[in-house]
Amino acid sequence: MLLDEKDFFREATLKICGSLEIERALHQCLLYICKYIPAGQMGFHVYHRDAGIVETVAYATLEGGKTMSIKIRLKQEGRMQVEKQRSVRVRVIDRLGDDPVAGPVANRLNASDLSAVVLDLVLDRTMLGVFSVFNNGNEKFSQEHVHLLSLLSKPCAIALTNSLRYRELKNLKELLADDNRYLQEELNKISGEKVIGAHKGLKDVMSMVRQVSPLESPVLLLGETGTGKEVIANAIYQSSLRKDSPFIKVNCGAIPATLLDSELFGYEKGAFTGALCRKRGRIERAQGGTLFLDEIGELSADAQIRLLRVLQSKEIDRLGGDETIKINIRIIAATHRNLEDMMRFKKFRADLFFRLRVFPITIPPLRARKEDIPDLVHHFIIKKAHEMKRAVIPSPSPDAMGRLMEYHWPGNIRELENAVERSLILDQGEHLFFKEIGAFESMMPEFCDLADNENQKETLCLDEVISNHIKKSLAMCNGRVEGEKGAARLLKINPSTLRKRMKKLGISFGRKIGNSLDDACNEPKKWR
Repeated sequence: MLLDEKDFFREATLKICGSLEIERALHQCLLYICKYIPAGQMGFHVYHRDAGIVETVAYATLEGGKTMSIKIRLKQEGRMQVEKQRSVRVRVIDRLGDDPVAGPVANRLNASDLSAVVLDLVLDRTMLGVFSVFNNGNEKFSQEHVHLLSLLSKPCAIALTNSLRYRELKNLKELLADDNRYLQEELNKISGEKVIGAHKGLKDVMSMVRQVSPLESPVLLLGETGTGKEVIANAIYQSSLRKDSPFIKVNCGAIPATLLDSELFGYEKGAFTGALCRKRGRIERAQGGTLFLDEIGELSADAQIRLLRVLQSKEIDRLGGDETIKINIRIIAATHRNLEDMMRFKKFRADLFFRLRVFPITIPPLRARKEDIPDLVHHFIIKKAHEMKRAVIPSPSPDAMGRLMEYHWPGNIRELENAVERSLILDQGEHLFFKEIGAFESMMPEFCDLADNENQKETLCLDEVISNHIKKSLAMCNGRVEGEKGAARLLKINPSTLRKRMKKLGISFGRKIGNSLDDACNEPKKWR
């Protein structure tokens, strides 16, 4: 068939440059040139010289085209051949499987027995990639076929570079959109609260914060639940040299063990069912910044091993990926658990513990810094009143502040904040009375005694604590289980549930009970 070269060049160029979706353009071009050339498959490949890797980025057969990222590391023989044949821009390979460079690629594409014409794609003396055309398995390429394909070197180079740049911009756009959503959520979570008590109860803590903040050393924050470990972590970050970089928080206790790896380390597209696109993990999102690992004691054994590698080698692997990613982050960890005890019982790795405990900071409980309570109450009143849109900012009554100072605060600052919010709901006037603080102590004195006695060496088992509490509630209700004045209403549980629990614990109270709990226990009566 007679063919005008100009017509062939024009039509093939329109096909290969007709779409930014390179797989579609490649397929359309193949359907056109197979009318004149015995071509059955076509592909675009990029050679990463430093790594010695050939990456197939797009591939088309007569049935259709698709984008991909098949990376194959060449052996030394293949890398040497690539360097030697750089001056030969058009090559004919009689059998792909025998070629040190094309062979590994053809093997992945099930084309080892085919022949091919391979064109180097060069623009402005810059090697962009390779365009390969495989035969149909029946006919070989003639010199005329090779000449026609060589005409397409420039159009293919333009098509490849345009497609790669378009794909890069698209990925960057998606990445920025994802980062924007994630960081916006994180910013909404950051309280932005100042450290109350920095010059009083937390004076020693803030002195340590100022010492360690400018450094790159890991920090381990220790303290009971609700003492404000996250606020201290934020203070360290804001005073560090990384304050303009990401500050990513991870609550290790809130993420299920099955999802922890994907959340921390990310995953590649297709790594598991539902992985429709690549996702960077929180460690990778913290690149150049700070990673705050709250409740570090809740990490599983497998996650501890992977985190240890992060601290040791400063690198991670995404799930389903074969690329090692170097990271540059600072780690701040926090826990309310006794990691030394966990280490002795083999629940926490010793090597991870000592890598995290470079600079430990213990945050005192609220009962050990009661001089900060007035300032904290004032801060929370203003904060919560604004959230509730109260026109007048109330203040605590004199006797209320006395109760607040005397209370033991087992829930620490978090409990105090909740108490302020609760009082703002209950007291709509100019003063807050915090009546529920005294009521709570009278209802549950045994818990208050346990919290106050920090040096208590014996701990009741859970059933004993529940049993004592039920007995005390029944005593307050004169043995009544049901009804408006019954223990079930006081305990806020269903009466039948309370009876089952009493039966299990061996509690047998009637409606009338004596003044002494012991006397009541010795005279079992019918439940009501």
